[in-house]
Amino acid sequence: MSEQANSSKLVNWGGYLALTFLLGLVLSILSVRGGLWQQGLLLYAVCCLGAALLLAILLICTALPGFSPWRRDLLLRCLAVLPGSILFISALMTRGDYPVIHDITTDVMNPPVFTQALVIRDKSANSLDINQETIQLQIAAYPGVQTRHSTLDFMQAFKHATTTAESMGWEITLSDSAAGIIEAVATTSIMAFKDDIVIRLMRGAENGTVIDLRSASRVGQSDLGANARRIREFMRRYKS
Repeated sequence: MSEQANSSKLVNWGGYLALTFLLGLVLSILSVRGGLWQQGLLLYAVCCLGAALLLAILLICTALPGFSPWRRDLLLRCLAVLPGSILFISALMTRGDYPVIHDITTDVMNPPVFTQALVIRDKSANSLDINQETIQLQIAAYPGVQTRHSTLDFMQAFKHATTTAESMGWEITLSDSAAGIIEAVATTSIMAFKDDIVIRLMRGAENGTVIDLRSASRVGQSDLGANARRIREFMRRYKS
């Protein structure tokens, strides 16, 4: 078999693999969204890693003289594995930036307590028990996640908290103004992961209202900062 034929065969196989990784990436997302999150995440990791390795090989081939007749085809295959490669590189770059925790609260001394979440969560979901190790990791990683002191009176603050939660696309699962508790579920955009949120409102010592949040992921060991970002965004939108 000639060298040119070998090169052509490699280009073709590169195309098959690129398409496989791209379709596998889509399938992995659909699997997670369908509830098969463990299998879906495994497939997701394999496809992203495979895409990144294949991209490196394809780019090397484009620079080799023997592949010059198929340079355009190689670049098209690079485009097919680009999404998975970007996701893989992004995961590597952020891996060490976040602690391995998935439950964040603004009140580390007396975190808001979930009630409705205990009913709707699967038995396989992460525990909602908070331990001191988790608290210390949160304090070190997210010192800016703190209690909010609102100037609004209690009922105004409660209504505003509900409106703010709804504006963020959260599904309200419990609204108890007498107890000052709002519980909600946030669904992530791509993987459709379900995270639980509880908002606790208490009357201030003098005027106004004290607002605390807690956001916890149902699956996964590290939330990659998602719960802290969610709480910060709520506080930013709340304003008053």
